[in-house]
Amino acid sequence: MNRLAKLMGATGVGAVMLLTVPAFAEDSKDPIIIPTHNWSSQIVMSHVVGQIFESIGDNVEYVSTDSQAVYESVRLGDATLELEVWEGAFGVAFNEALAKGGLHDAGDHNAVTREDWWYPSWTKESCPGLPDWEALNACAAKFATPETGDKGRYLGGPVDWLKHDAERVEALNMDFVVVNAGSASALWAELASAEKDKRPVVIFNWTPNFVEALYPGEFVEFPTYFEGCKDDASKGPNPDKTYDCGNPPNGYLKKAAWDGMKEKWPHAYEILTKISFTNAQIAEMAKLVDIDEMEPEDAATEWLKTNEPVWKSWTS
Repeated sequence: MNRLAKLMGATGVGAVMLLTVPAFAEDSKDPIIIPTHNWSSQIVMSHVVGQIFESIGDNVEYVSTDSQAVYESVRLGDATLELEVWEGAFGVAFNEALAKGGLHDAGDHNAVTREDWWYPSWTKESCPGLPDWEALNACAAKFATPETGDKGRYLGGPVDWLKHDAERVEALNMDFVVVNAGSASALWAELASAEKDKRPVVIFNWTPNFVEALYPGEFVEFPTYFEGCKDDASKGPNPDKTYDCGNPPNGYLKKAAWDGMKEKWPHAYEILTKISFTNAQIAEMAKLVDIDEMEPEDAATEWLKTNEPVWKSWTS
């Protein structure tokens, strides 16, 4: 018996839930394949949704998958869905897969996202012109490390998050070197280290994320994002380069599904289309792992236990 089923049995809500399940064709007993990536909220969210599917009798399998290649996996039916399609990081890969066919947009979360260069509040003391990107560039030497020489270091996310930071540095002629962290944990370790002596640091960050509750800070304000920034050099401030803009400040967070999911697992698909997490809910998922040090499976069970009215509305 899965952990959510045990929880439901103990509280007596299982029978109530079964009575509220709408009439659908029976879901396949083949496992729903849920991909997991390398940041905490996505892993916990995957287990939250997987445990919901298990509570209605479906089988679930989790597969660690590259966060860019996952859209091709979903398109081909090797994975069943994707729960966190971030516009800034994965919009291009998602749209390319959409154009090929085989997967579709399964709806937006309520959450509004932003992904970009970010600094903790103490950094502004060393570079008071922030958050303006030109002020940051003028302060580049204050972010220098032995690895970057006389240029500033920007600690980006893992390479597979594909943020095109190096292209932006080149397009805006910035005196920075992009160094990619090996994991999200490496970003938080750098932030904690910098806090000890209030060392100025600029890293990749995103919202929703637990970090904003622990470390007040700001996103760097680059030239405003515009349609064509990534593929039409003539439209930006640098007429010879693309990526001469910031990321979307109010990006979407979507769900994607394999086209065959609706027919093969109709009940689970209906639930998927209803699922919509907020910024605060996603930040809490990440906090349970990154701060409270819970295992993702246990964090998912805890989240479901404390948010029953939210997820039960999706199953009824």
